[in-house]
Amino acid sequence: MRILGIDYGKKNTGLSLSDELGITAQPLPTLRGLTAEALIKEITQIVSGKEVEEVVVGLPRNMDGSLGGSGEKTMEFVKKLEEALPCKVSVEDERLTTMMADRMLARLGENPKVRKKKLDRVAAQLILQSYLDRKRMCEGLEDEEKQQGD
Repeated sequence: MRILGIDYGKKNTGLSLSDELGITAQPLPTLRGLTAEALIKEITQIVSGKEVEEVVVGLPRNMDGSLGGSGEKTMEFVKKLEEALPCKVSVEDERLTTMMADRMLARLGENPKVRKKKLDRVAAQLILQSYLDRKRMCEGLEDEEKQQGD
């Protein structure tokens, strides 16, 4: 089961894709300068071509958990995706992922220009990996509860 991760932005949208087992997230090329309609068309093609069964969009929240302007725009985009795609669309808290991605790239020795080009896809990879890890952990807890109940 493949899952597509999205770091939605006004100018650029980072993408990542899970492996078939849903264990690891790998970055895909960033989509740059597309309208929401063109972006949804591209994502629809990826979902179809890569046999994606779920899409996870990073949801920017304020540090207190509330939605700001970016979060509201992202939710509008999520609603459009839900209407256009044949698969489940989920959101994942993305607080601090862009900062984490930038720090990771800096630690790898990437210069600022290279970091800027890679930032959105690495952020999408972090969003998706967080979702995959949380999902696996929850599934493990459910399995443990079933075993204890038997």
